[in-house]
Amino acid sequence: MPIQKAMGIAKESGYDLVEVAPQAIPPVCRLLDYGKFLYNKEKRERQTRRHQKSVSVKEITLRQGTSMHDYQIKMRSLSRFLEEGHRVKVVIRHRGREMSHIEIGQRLLGRVREDVKELGVVEKEPETEGRQLVMVLMPKNSKPRGESKNHAKTED
Repeated sequence: MPIQKAMGIAKESGYDLVEVAPQAIPPVCRLLDYGKFLYNKEKRERQTRRHQKSVSVKEITLRQGTSMHDYQIKMRSLSRFLEEGHRVKVVIRHRGREMSHIEIGQRLLGRVREDVKELGVVEKEPETEGRQLVMVLMPKNSKPRGESKNHAKTED
């Protein structure tokens, strides 16, 4: 149908002529209320964003001389982050002469790895980035999908 004729029909009916498939031969157009179309499209996009699970990266910062009590508090936060499904970036900052003893920081990261091995796995192995040692942990899926802990199978 010629464009002028289609635009005339659209104007008579009070709708807009919208090209929906420009790459098709011939191009495909539709009669619709363009404002309502954009509103519904935005509404669908908002709905899909609402149902997406956002995974953020949390950061825990330690030093070589972190006391045992402070370490335990940091581990409590780290385990809570992993249980919530977040990735955790563990950073050990070196200052001054601590740079000459990086192996102490590596042992500390090894201890962190051992303390959270039930909750998470190492996504990125420890590596030095400037004056800091960085390791990234991600949550471990402890229970398979579709299996509920309330329904235990019993044999008769």
